[in-house]
Amino acid sequence: MSLSRRSVLATTAAAATAAAVAPLATATTAYAAPTLPNGTSKDKVLVVGMDGLRHDVIAAANAPHLKSMMVNGTYGTSLLYANPMAATSSGPGWSTISTGVWPDKHGVKENSFAGKNYAKYPGFLARLAQVRPQLSTYAAVDWKPLDAQGTVTPGADAKLVLDGDRDGYTGHDATIAAETESILRNQNPDVLFVYFGQTDIAGHNSGAASAAYRQAIDVQDGYLGRLLAAIRARPSYSTERWTVIVTTDHGHTDSGGHGGSAIEERRTFVLAQGPGIAAGARPADTRLVDVAATVFHQLGIVPDPAWGLDGKPIQERSSDPFEALHPALSARVDETGIPAGVLGWTHTAPSGWSVVNSAMGTGGVTEWRGWSFATDEFWSRSQRDQSRELNVRSRGVFAVADSDEWDDKASSGPYDSTLVTPAYAVAGKSTVTLGLTTLYRQEGSQSARILASWNGGTPVEVKRYTADVISQPQSLTLNVPSGAANVSFRFHYTGSNNWYWVIDGVKVTTG
Repeated sequence: MSLSRRSVLATTAAAATAAAVAPLATATTAYAAPTLPNGTSKDKVLVVGMDGLRHDVIAAANAPHLKSMMVNGTYGTSLLYANPMAATSSGPGWSTISTGVWPDKHGVKENSFAGKNYAKYPGFLARLAQVRPQLSTYAAVDWKPLDAQGTVTPGADAKLVLDGDRDGYTGHDATIAAETESILRNQNPDVLFVYFGQTDIAGHNSGAASAAYRQAIDVQDGYLGRLLAAIRARPSYSTERWTVIVTTDHGHTDSGGHGGSAIEERRTFVLAQGPGIAAGARPADTRLVDVAATVFHQLGIVPDPAWGLDGKPIQERSSDPFEALHPALSARVDETGIPAGVLGWTHTAPSGWSVVNSAMGTGGVTEWRGWSFATDEFWSRSQRDQSRELNVRSRGVFAVADSDEWDDKASSGPYDSTLVTPAYAVAGKSTVTLGLTTLYRQEGSQSARILASWNGGTPVEVKRYTADVISQPQSLTLNVPSGAANVSFRFHYTGSNNWYWVIDGVKVTTG
């Protein structure tokens, strides 16, 4: 949420103060739980959204239920986009969670919801109503736009929509917890989405570094504990397969607030526990779009490629060759603005790969001298608001050539570096396809070229980038020449204090 889309009235601030002193708030208004259709699935999913919950503050809170889920489930943290793709605010965040696609697809860039494209990219409850209408589904929210704008509730068999902006979130969060607890104990739902908003209010009013913010986390953790206990108390629990997912839409600054590009505002997480989800796992390749994909996977639903999902199930690891480089990642050398504890870059190439810097100039920023391998946490910290935050479709470790950052320290000569793949067997094949994800920003005379070398021969240019490509999948299919036994690819980048080129998800297939 953000202050620009709500009126935080004195009554709301008072409610936030009350939450800070009450270990478990109680509902102020009685709402009768709706009667849901009887569920039809033994595979069941509860998604709990906690607005504006900065994951690195959980450790300082009591939060026993969140911490238990971290021990018994998989906990993936990641960073959001920033403008111009979208603001780090609730409209884009919850749209990303619900639809399973990034803002350049779902269209929501800020809290006006202008440009929303839910007709093409509906929320996961709406998808379930289309492909598995026999499921019993429920949604409860107290930020009204999640209903009014069609972000979360469409497709639900029953819903509870309250107005936290008008009435305060403390009492309404408690009502949502009580009603959902009743439904879990006394009815047979299959899929539920419930939302709690007070963490965001506490962040705005007191800042993410405050005791009030930690207390708000503890209150919502108590609600989570009640929902988990209700699941375990179900008479049919032993025959059911429950998945519980907890997530958030954005982070908060220490002093309170979000919407911008600071690392603290961009922090998000997906925490999941259930069948097939590893206990204690801390994947580096999880993204916020993975919530919807995990819901579908846990229900045994294979998404139609036409849905265009950007996410994957949380238990599915990336097979990208750069992921093997995590043990080699180092701390800063020249990038003094990056905290020393962030291990996020290396010049070590994956096995079979190489970097050719024979034409590189001298000097420059050590981390970016030639093709490097880095994480979002490290690379996007090197300089804010130059669209490095838009590298959303890269996961974990990626390759980056960044002439702009390299030139921030005295250097001479050009930036000229080539990343070379292993040789891939193509004997007897008619075509070979190179797949990858690219973030590329064009400026001036810089160049970005892909070249192919057949049987170790002279590399031939097969693609050249001349315009921006903002984190998009790429596919390049080539005919295999007669007599070719193998092919290797080269990514050649030159620049003179221009921008950068990122590649990730490299996959070579033959046909």
